Amino acid sequence: MDPRHKAGGDEVLERFYPSPMPELPEVETVRRGLEPVLEGARLSRVRQNRPDLRFPFPERFAERLEGATVERLDRRAKYLLFPLSTGETWVTHLGMTGRFTLDGTQLGEFEEAAPIGGKHEHVSLCATLGGRTTRVGFADARRFGFMGLIPSDEVEAHPWFAGIGPEPLGNGFSAAHLTAAFRGKVQNIKVSLLDQRIVAGLGNIYVCEALYRARISPLTPAGKVSGPRLERLAIAVREVLGEAITAGGSTLRDFANAEGGQGYFQHRFDVYGREGEPCRSEGCPGVVKRVVQAGRSTFYCPSCQKR
Repeated sequence: MDPRHKAGGDEVLERFYPSPMPELPEVETVRRGLEPVLEGARLSRVRQNRPDLRFPFPERFAERLEGATVERLDRRAKYLLFPLSTGETWVTHLGMTGRFTLDGTQLGEFEEAAPIGGKHEHVSLCATLGGRTTRVGFADARRFGFMGLIPSDEVEAHPWFAGIGPEPLGNGFSAAHLTAAFRGKVQNIKVSLLDQRIVAGLGNIYVCEALYRARISPLTPAGKVSGPRLERLAIAVREVLGEAITAGGSTLRDFANAEGGQGYFQHRFDVYGREGEPCRSEGCPGVVKRVVQAGRSTFYCPSCQKR
């Protein structure tokens, strides 16, 4: 099987194609944008317009959604989860260009055009809540997103989720967790943090930013990073993700949030995409450098990020 079509293979897709995958803050922004429309809403007029995206749709997908009520909207790593009144959970992964639309509204401005109408809209439905009905669409021009229906009591054991590490904003993520996960690990810390078995949902952009804030070189073997430095790293991961969510995500290339706006966290990147520019740390004479690790660009300051 082509590795690009494996569940959870975001890191492989990123090596094949230049557009960044939406990361945890972007997916969380979409979840929050959809929540007022979908939570507690009854679904009707569900249409599935093609047999597959990255994977085939579940059998009788539209029929199984029709008439269901969305109990709440959750997120696990980079997946959106909609538990339904039917006892199943509707799971969506945005892929690269996947996005939800509300009442057919074009969602934001895009650096790279990605049509959301016509043949590019693959799922549509009506969501009725409090007497108001909203048309919800899902478009995916490159079709690297996917959807599934999983019995709600089996979600955690499903291959898409089994073995995924703790959420970086949850109680299970800490310096102690990183210490245990990195013990004896010779792989560099940048690539180790992208391992979804260690931390759920972390992506290339925010790992670069967190390592910069923690003053840790991305070239350092993970097992060589001391406890106090991992404490700083855990704090930095939480801070950078929290700030990005508040700002609405990073909105790189095709990404836009569910309310039609764009995030502006990218204007505050300290290292990502700033190759050759001066380090922003006060008093640091360094210049941001770019290297390639595991097929992806890493940005860091060699002067203030120490091994």
